[in-house]
Amino acid sequence: MKVKLADIIDAIEFTDQYSEYFLDRETGEIVMISDITMTHEEKEAAYDALDEHGFYRLPTQYELRDYDTMSSFADSLPGNAHDRLVSAISGRGAFRRFKDEVRRLGIENQWYTWHDEAYKRKAARWCEENGIEYE
Repeated sequence: MKVKLADIIDAIEFTDQYSEYFLDRETGEIVMISDITMTHEEKEAAYDALDEHGFYRLPTQYELRDYDTMSSFADSLPGNAHDRLVSAISGRGAFRRFKDEVRRLGIENQWYTWHDEAYKRKAARWCEENGIEYE
């Protein structure tokens, strides 16, 4: 079974507190199970199909630690930009302050490229750790 890395990344990014994603071992399909959009019966049927085929639970964006990604991005920058971003990610509200500071510094494209590459590396590592071929 070969999966598309982009599909794994999309599932990770769309995970929230009400949903989780699984990779069906037999079909290679990514299955979302949601407390909001699915009835109890639909969820049970999805879980039964996954149990029948075997599955991998995909990591969530929370498990991939976006804070670490922000910190490594800040560490990659020189001088004032580094200092401002390190300060922004300290304490409560770090994510909002970080994004605001990235915008003020005019480095949004650089941040999103860094973020996307970090997710790609993390998704590839997850596939490798689970013996899953990807493209």
